[in-house]
Amino acid sequence: METQFVTFADISSQAGGIGDQDPILLDAYSNTVVNVAKKVSPSVVQIKVSGRASDSNQPDTRRRPGRGDGGGSGSGFIISSDGYIITNNHVVAGATKIDVTVPERQDEPSRDYEATLIGRDPATDIAVLKIYGEGLKAIKFADSKQTQVGQIAIAIGNPYGFQYSLTAGVVSALGRTLRSESGRLIDDVIQTDAALNPGNSGGPLVNSNGDVIGVNTAVILPAQGICFAVSSNLAALVAGKLIMHGRVRRGYLGIAGQLINLTERIRQYNQLSARTGVIIASVEADGVAGNSELQQGDIIVGFNGQPVATVDDLHRLLTEETIGRRIQLTILRDNRQRGVMATPGELK
Repeated sequence: METQFVTFADISSQAGGIGDQDPILLDAYSNTVVNVAKKVSPSVVQIKVSGRASDSNQPDTRRRPGRGDGGGSGSGFIISSDGYIITNNHVVAGATKIDVTVPERQDEPSRDYEATLIGRDPATDIAVLKIYGEGLKAIKFADSKQTQVGQIAIAIGNPYGFQYSLTAGVVSALGRTLRSESGRLIDDVIQTDAALNPGNSGGPLVNSNGDVIGVNTAVILPAQGICFAVSSNLAALVAGKLIMHGRVRRGYLGIAGQLINLTERIRQYNQLSARTGVIIASVEADGVAGNSELQQGDIIVGFNGQPVATVDDLHRLLTEETIGRRIQLTILRDNRQRGVMATPGELK
């Protein structure tokens, strides 16, 4: 019996010439990344801060790329031709002086500016700066709701102080949540395997068109290829409020609460689907919130018809629109469900 050898070329030929297309496909991918780099590079800036202590020696399994590296450096990107810049809150928090370097382009050398802090929001890790210069090129936001798992994701920033570095990967997952330094959860976070390093914080995560789909913010140190970015829709919303008002307004109930497990008997008696609620440990009397109907020991399980199972649910529901507006809280008191009214104040 004669032995036959099948080569890779034979397999590729039988598969419709897929192997022959590999160089073309790789070249198309390379061209996409190169074109994005050319388009986006004039808008990505390096940020250097001074006047605060470094915390890089503190152990943390989740590292903010840029926090405490070399005494404060990070990235940002220009969102308007008149000099507004988005970066991360943790890049500029506590800084007394913020310097921004706009990269060179064509025949123009790089330019340095002292930036003004317009506002910052620790709850979403977004901050906005302002520089005053001419010929600034802005980058556009994409609709992050259109982002899909598997699409190209390109991260641009200044890792370890190396001005303008690019890494490419894909969108690994959508709809993640990330705990901010304020203790609140950041919703709608994008996970990517595009490598991030200290100094990448605040830089853009862009799609194949060179439009921003996220703001790079954190990595998981023990892992490889697990990096996170605040979605462009959330970043744009927060940036707009910071530019208009210098801060993001949020509601406040004036209570201290913690998670509590609900027994099966209590759940069945009150027809509750959630297994947990938020028990009130203390009530701040005569504060900014109208909470006189709430008592220590009450368990909050609903907010204006929305279920509440955790403190994070309350944070999410206490938006700007709830400030000064009477809302109904569903609580358990003496294990029985009832409704009480409260008026959230403004969180300072």
